[in-house]
Amino acid sequence: MSRPTGRVLTLLELLQSGGTRTIAELAERLGVDGRTVRRYVDHLIDLDVPVEAVRGRYGGYRLGPGHRLPPLMLGEDEAVAVLLGLVAGRRTGLTTATATAGETAAAKIRRVLPRPLAARVDAVLESLAFTEPAGESAAPDAGILLTLADAVRHRRPVAIRYTDREGRRGDRTLHPQGVVAHAGRWYVTGRDPGIGEDRTFRLDRVADARLLPGSFEAIEGPDPARRVLSGFATAPYRHEVTLRIRGTAEQIRTRLPASVASVTALPSTGSPSPAPEPTDAREPDGSDGSDGADGPDASDGPPWLRVEIRAERLDWLPPVLAALDLPFVVERPDELRELVVALADRFARRARQS
Repeated sequence: MSRPTGRVLTLLELLQSGGTRTIAELAERLGVDGRTVRRYVDHLIDLDVPVEAVRGRYGGYRLGPGHRLPPLMLGEDEAVAVLLGLVAGRRTGLTTATATAGETAAAKIRRVLPRPLAARVDAVLESLAFTEPAGESAAPDAGILLTLADAVRHRRPVAIRYTDREGRRGDRTLHPQGVVAHAGRWYVTGRDPGIGEDRTFRLDRVADARLLPGSFEAIEGPDPARRVLSGFATAPYRHEVTLRIRGTAEQIRTRLPASVASVTALPSTGSPSPAPEPTDAREPDGSDGSDGADGPDASDGPPWLRVEIRAERLDWLPPVLAALDLPFVVERPDELRELVVALADRFARRARQS
């Protein structure tokens, strides 16, 4: 690479760092005079790099938006950060469109890394392990994601073509409030103006998104992430579970996050509720878990809270309740109460084994 070409690329890197650079500043950094700086700028413009001239006392040059991506100059730390971000995004499922775009972008960066740095990055990638399973390959289309994000920013209604989990296709109108990434998937949440209710849609099931005329007012209430988590906790599933757990919401959330369960305070009745029978919710040591409390309205100790869960299966819940190590009562269903008792019996038998 000739020295003038190298200086042109250095000029591009300086402009990409942001802000307006004066001719005197650029000349000093490049080791040339002002006339040469102007010539280098002309070279960049010939390459369709959108360099803008800023007039005035503090004028100079800055990089403007262009109709296509210009050559991108990255420092070593920046290149490594982008490369690792692409790998992590692909591994956790938070990529858009197909995996091809992320793989080709990572390959381009990998090819231009200096050999010593490339070897160190390869060592990181070879030794890198993830505690979570790989994300699913289903990913949203990049164009749909950009359209929905634009609708959120400018509060524009959007028409989407959606396929639900039963395979039914239909057209929906949405006032989108936000785009949320959760557990390896992308979601859009907002208000359905036709029914006046909040809705959440998986982006990988959206086949088309189109901006509609007009605008809408922001909806008061929880932020988009909380809306999505609340939707998970209240979605229809095979089993509807109701528990009373004695403890704080923070303690309960360590094992039952907002995406799994809703936690609410029990109404004050003014009189103690009957003590739960031992078969309602037996602790691993065989006790009923009441700690001698008179019921949900007992005044001493932490309060009793109502926990509601919707689940396709119940077998995972007894171990979670045991891990919480808090007094609890199973209000419904009976099937869960039986599973809890069976787990407690297994624990008791194993504890007696020598």
